[in-house]
Amino acid sequence: MSQSNNQIGQRQNKVPFTVAITTPTYQKLVNGTLSDPKRARQFVAAITSAVSTNPALQECEPGSVLSGALLGESLNLSPSPQLGQYYLVPFKDKKSGTTKATFIPGYKGYIQLALRSGTCRNLDAKEVKEGELIEYDPFTGDVKLQPIKDPKKRANAKTIGYFGIYENISGFRKTMYMSKEEMIIYADTYSSAFSAKAYEKLLKGEIPQNDLWKYSSFWYKNFDVMACKTILRKLCSKWVDMSIEMRNAYLADGATISQDKEGTFTFESSDPVEDDFYTEPSYTVEEEEEIPEAQSETEEPEEISFDEL
Repeated sequence: MSQSNNQIGQRQNKVPFTVAITTPTYQKLVNGTLSDPKRARQFVAAITSAVSTNPALQECEPGSVLSGALLGESLNLSPSPQLGQYYLVPFKDKKSGTTKATFIPGYKGYIQLALRSGTCRNLDAKEVKEGELIEYDPFTGDVKLQPIKDPKKRANAKTIGYFGIYENISGFRKTMYMSKEEMIIYADTYSSAFSAKAYEKLLKGEIPQNDLWKYSSFWYKNFDVMACKTILRKLCSKWVDMSIEMRNAYLADGATISQDKEGTFTFESSDPVEDDFYTEPSYTVEEEEEIPEAQSETEEPEEISFDEL
């Protein structure tokens, strides 16, 4: 049975998205999800253009690309990398043996959805530099910081931890702090794309140049960005009054997305993880011969700055 499913998935994977999107089945799904014909046409044009300029997405099953894009559209989030509200990231589905696209909300996407709820006044997360932390109470979560005002000095300072803040319109305020050591342990525990030992070797320059491609997870490429996103997600799961839109984005983050005939989205995570932790889907499209334990999943696009997430 699984062999048959794999064969079907492989055949579907060979159908170009530009062809699949024009079929009656896909057109019905688009029009059913987006009731406005003009919006549907604009969506098809935008996602077709996005796929045509991204070779990695061209290798994905068209249905997974469409499901992820429709979810983003239903949340009124833009797929534009410049806006950084969400991304469609290719990954290798071990069950079907095919390449699929998964929906990854960006840092700005979470903030956008929180602000739309009408109950959020402020939601943000930043890295904390050496010398900025004055006091932290682990029981109340209260944090006192003294920011380094010189931009150049702050940029060159060592990152010692991560701070997040949430405030709602009624005056409720919650802050959160995790040291970098805590975040490394956390990522090592809950993300199979990350290894604390490998990260230490990477920082020390002990990874051979020819092997760097094996450590392409975004946890390795920009640990601070992923750490801040983790702080943000933890705040959202514990304190933010989530709207239906925000909850759907939260559940879909890194999960396999499917959509029924009525347009209802369902999300299935490939690995059991802590409820408030972002998990990357299983391995990237660049998989070659042998993958170390440290890298078994994919990540967000390369060269994205903190402000873009």
